[in-house]
Order: sequence, then structure tokens, then C-alpha cells
Amino acid sequence: LIIAQIVNGMYNLVDRIFLGHIAGKGAEILTGVGLTYPIILIISAFSSLIGNGGAPRAATYLGQGNRKKAEEILSTSAISLLILSFALMAFFYAMKEPLLYLFGASERTAVHGSRYLMIYLAGTPFVLITLGLNPFISMQGKTTMSMLTVIIGAAMNIVLDPIFIFGLGMEAAGAALATVISQGASALYVVSFLMGRRSTLHLSFSRSAFKPLALRPIITLGMSPFTMNITEAAMSFVFTSRLQAISGDLAVGAMTILSSILNFAMMPVTGMNQALVPIISYNFGAKKDKRVLEAFRIALVIALSYTALVSLSCNIFPRAFISLFTSSPELVDFTVPMMPFYITGFMIFGFQTASQNTLVGLGQAGLSLFFACFRKVILLIPLVYILSSTALGAKGVFLAESLADSVSALSVFITFMLMKDRILAKGPAR
Repeated sequence: LIIAQIVNGMYNLVDRIFLGHIAGKGAEILTGVGLTYPIILIISAFSSLIGNGGAPRAATYLGQGNRKKAEEILSTSAISLLILSFALMAFFYAMKEPLLYLFGASERTAVHGSRYLMIYLAGTPFVLITLGLNPFISMQGKTTMSMLTVIIGAAMNIVLDPIFIFGLGMEAAGAALATVISQGASALYVVSFLMGRRSTLHLSFSRSAFKPLALRPIITLGMSPFTMNITEAAMSFVFTSRLQAISGDLAVGAMTILSSILNFAMMPVTGMNQALVPIISYNFGAKKDKRVLEAFRIALVIALSYTALVSLSCNIFPRAFISLFTSSPELVDFTVPMMPFYITGFMIFGFQTASQNTLVGLGQAGLSLFFACFRKVILLIPLVYILSSTALGAKGVFLAESLADSVSALSVFITFMLMKDRILAKGPAR
């Protein structure tokens, strides 16, 4: 799953690296495509709502030996994802232009973002099916199959990107087309696996397979990862709109680069936590509390070691990482001093990911949802406006990320340590 997430992160990363090096206007195109990120996050949020809510529920039922209920969760999740995908596609086609300007686009950058979205949105069903159903493969212990799902699409994207962007001269539209074709291949693989003999659970798209009563607990448990993605989208809007007002396109371009680095750095942690949640849920359902705590401890040590290493590397070699995304000396020079302000808080972010995802695995939707909101809404949004209104200016926007990450990570870890024994003693809901 870690490998799968790293490869999955290559979708946007490769797009941005290629686009940022287009001769003469790479920085402009990179900034325009970067402004579509909140929309991409919102679409991904709905896949998390269903997939990351349904998969732990199905894992818990399997731990209890109830395969029929686990299959009901799977099929209800799949049909819900399809319905949501068409609703989201219609909404964002109607609203893409106003949203791009709301997110901080200028006349120069909006055209590139619009071209990207025109094609990308057509692949919304592929995105939701791939991201939303892949957790149901990994929760069965079929992590190699889950990894292949992502590798198939990402490999196609890496091959198709230079062909469409440079060979056919499609620029931003070419990057989007490569992504849609690649996601389509991944979606086909996911569905064929879950409907085939190798899957422990059998997927059905029949009307009788949809169980409305099963949807409520799925949404309840998925609300935390959903909220994390939605608040991430909200923060992307806050960042870009505030930076546009302070320093213009250059600052927005810097945020596109730094957020790309941080989001890619998060992929291994995300992969580990996707593996952690079903392990926690299954053993919680089987009442094996020692294995639950063992899994948490291993995840915490690995996550903290990794986030500290990444943060130190980015602080020591900022220019090397930033230059991957742009050939513009002006953009590189602006972005380099912003790196320490933005990335340092990531050093202890392992506390947040291990603790919060263990809470999801234990069915603690309310607590996990609170800490998702606490980090982004309660801490980060006010800090962006407060710090950027001081002499720090644009640096204050970047510093807000590090401060919010640090305070939130320590808060959720302390809360989990205080409550874990009580949660385990109570046991899973039936």
C-alpha cells in the first residue's frame, strides 16, 4: 500500500513537473493547473467518504465472521460512488470558471486551469470507483492487487503525459487526458477484481444489492477522512486567494510547488495508514486488543521516523526539490525561503496520522472528525489570516501550516493515549 500510494502520487506530480518545464510559459501553466487542486480534492473527498467509511465497516464484519454484511457494505458503497460521480461531474462543469477565480486565478492562469478541468472532469466516475473501491481490496489482505490497481494507472499516465503534453502540443489539456485514460484503466481493474473469483467479497451492481440502511454507518465512519479532504480543499482556497492578494501569481505558483512536495511526501504515510485501518478494525472486531496496540505502535514509530527525515531533507536541500517543478529562476528564488516556514511542522506529523487513523479503525468517527476539523478549520484558517497580516506577509501564510500541524499532531496523540483503554474495553458496536 505504501508503494501504491507513492505511485498514485505520481499522477499529479508528473503532470506538474512536465507542465512546469514547458518553454516560455511553464510557470504560468503550472500555477493554473495548481488552482484546480481544490476541485480534485473535493472529488477525492467523496471517494474517501464512501471507501474509507465502508472498508473498515466491512473489515469489522469479516472479523466477526459475517461475510454477508460485509458484501452488503461493498455493493452499497460501489453504487453510491457511481451516483455521486455523475452529480459531482455535473456540478463542477457548471461552476468551474467561477470557482477558479474564487481560488485565486488571474486572467493568465484561469485559461490553463479551465482547459485542464474540461477533460479531467469527464473521468470523475473513474476517479471515484478507483479511489473508493480500492480500500475494499486492501482490507481483504490483497495488498499486492491493491498496489497493481494504482501502478497500472500511474504507469500509463507517466508514458502518456509527454506524448500528449509535448508530442501533440496539448499542454494542460494533454495532462488531463493522460490522467483520465489512466484512471479508466485502474477503475476497470478494480471492478473486475471485486467481481471475480479472487476476491473474498463479491461486488454486485444490481438494484437489490443496494442497502440504504447500510449507507448511514458508512457515511458516519467516512465523515472523518471526508472532512479532512474537504478542509484540505478549503485550505487550498484560503492559501491561494490570500497569496494572490498579497503577492500575486508568483506566490500562488510557490504554493503549488510546495503543496505538491508535501502532498507527495504524505503518500507513504497515507499508504501505511490505509493498511493500518483494516488491521485495527479486524482485530478490534475479533477482540484482540494486544494486536490493535501493537499495530498502532509500529505505525507510530515508522510514521514519525519518516516525517522527520522528509522535513529535514527539504530544509537542507530546498532548491533541489523546488527546481524539479520549474525552470523559472524567479519562481525558484521566491519559493526557496518559503520552504522552512511550510515544511518544518511535518517533522512530528506522524503523531497525527497514526493516532487519527487508529481512531477510525476503532470506529471512533466523532473523535476522528473533531481532530480533522481542529487542524484545518480551528487552527489553520485563523493562523493564515493572523500571521499574514503581520510583517511576515506571504511567509505568514506558509508558517501557518507548520504551526497548525504541530499543535494538532500533539493534541490528537495525547487524546488517543488517554482514551485508548476505555475504547478497547467497550469493544466494537454490533
